Amino acid sequence: MGRRSKSGLLAALAHRDFRRLMIAFAISGAGSWAYSVALTVYVYDQTHSAAWAGAVTIGRVLPSVVFGAYGGVVAERFERVRLMRSLDVVSSVLMAVLTAIAALHGPAILAIGIGALVGTISMTYLPAMTAITPHIVPEADLAAANSIRSVVDNLVVIVGPAIGALLLAVGSPVAAFGANAASYVASALILRFVSARSAPVDVTEGGRLGPLRQMAVGMTTMLGSSAAILLVTYSVIASFVYGTDTVLFVVVSEQRLHAGANGYGLLLVGLGIGGVLAAGIVRRIASWARLGPAILAGIALYCVPTLLLLVVPNAPSAIPVEIVRGAGTLVVDVLAMTALQRSLPGERLARVFGAFFTLVLVAISLGALLTPVALHAVGLTSTLWLAGVAIPALCSLGWPALRAMDRRNAAQLAMIAPRVALLHQAALFADAPQSVLERLATSADEVSYGPGVAFIVEGDAADALYVIAAGNVAVSARRDGQVARQLATLAVGDVVGEIGILEGIARTATVTTTDAVRLLRIDGQSFLDALVNSAPSATLLGRAGVRLGRELSLAAAQPRPREGPDGGLTPEVG
Repeated sequence: MGRRSKSGLLAALAHRDFRRLMIAFAISGAGSWAYSVALTVYVYDQTHSAAWAGAVTIGRVLPSVVFGAYGGVVAERFERVRLMRSLDVVSSVLMAVLTAIAALHGPAILAIGIGALVGTISMTYLPAMTAITPHIVPEADLAAANSIRSVVDNLVVIVGPAIGALLLAVGSPVAAFGANAASYVASALILRFVSARSAPVDVTEGGRLGPLRQMAVGMTTMLGSSAAILLVTYSVIASFVYGTDTVLFVVVSEQRLHAGANGYGLLLVGLGIGGVLAAGIVRRIASWARLGPAILAGIALYCVPTLLLLVVPNAPSAIPVEIVRGAGTLVVDVLAMTALQRSLPGERLARVFGAFFTLVLVAISLGALLTPVALHAVGLTSTLWLAGVAIPALCSLGWPALRAMDRRNAAQLAMIAPRVALLHQAALFADAPQSVLERLATSADEVSYGPGVAFIVEGDAADALYVIAAGNVAVSARRDGQVARQLATLAVGDVVGEIGILEGIARTATVTTTDAVRLLRIDGQSFLDALVNSAPSATLLGRAGVRLGRELSLAAAQPRPREGPDGGLTPEVG
């Protein structure tokens, strides 16, 4: 009997190892955000310099730019769970050293150096965690697992800075650094009980294919698309503004909000809350055919409220301002990534986003580097005006290009609209996000067969799934070497072939056309990429798991004609 997947996020949380992995991630992530707040405050208190505060961000981000591509290589060449535990232990030692430095009021440059080392380690930890997940949860639950990780990621952005602000309020940076050291120890102890293991592999193909070449493919793909260049530019601008925030927040908190440097954490909490609250709205906006106005509105929503920091009287009253700004930056980032998924080849998206996130980190570093220069040259008030007005005004110059991109995108969506409607009609995809359906419709091929053609044969390798666009097909199967028996007749809107793709097994039945048919053929890897990378609804994955369970139940039963549909699901074929 096949395992029936639970619905919703419980599909992934039902796996004990995954629960432990997420608990470890949440604890260490919250500790890291608390420490990052405290590190900026410690350096600013030691130097009273915005330039040194900016150096904290650069020190934490720069390793991501330099070593990010190699972190994934390291994560593949060692057993991942043991590697993560080792990295946690090393990070805890580094945090203990930083705690001692702060207790002794040591030099800021040494504290920044420790932060850079911890940032370098994280570039291996995150790829290792992502890569071990498929060893912990089955294919059908991967998207639910990715969704949970995204939720945890957003929550620690809120909880971590809040903890940092609290520890700073009742204690000092020493307490925050010590708490982060303890969080790494706790994470390592929890990972000790994760039983899954991975096999080390040589991802460089004997040294012939290095990470820089992989990164170059993503960059070349982006540069070959005018739409991609435009979208990446806007997201990079938003990232630049975030880099300015990491410096401006500590200065505004001290000079304008009279909260001292400790108000820095409260402002970061506001940004995180805004991102979480806007997630549902942004998902709906992402389904629009025309994204240009929403992207410009998101930039304005992120930048213009910065001017309110000139008039709000204290840190608590500034939190609503940052909530609005957090919603704005999420709009820009999510819509840019959604549009990239629409406009670029699916088989290159992983490398595209690898290059994309590197550019984002460079932009954050540049914002942190230039903000102290602006503060020194024109002062805090003028710098806030530059961030709040000059940047969105500059972005508005791209409106003609955004409008042209939207026109092209609308034409593309109109062309695939019949395919998307067909996918909506299929029970398997009924609750899938629009972005998933658009990717699948774009990558699919239309094929036609006359009557009597067996286009899926029991026992063959599963390489694609099919959605019936016109005509009818008959499903038959042999059980224990017996004569093939007809199981079902499928019609328009039914899906065949998904079970073999989801489980990586051979075809479990033969599908033969009974009259002239037209099919939408979706490549198996494209289907899996859409499930994992686009985070489809858990309902879609739960339905696929139920279909698998029913098919495997049939395989174990005495051959007989299938009964009618159950619960709205059509008969399924591997």
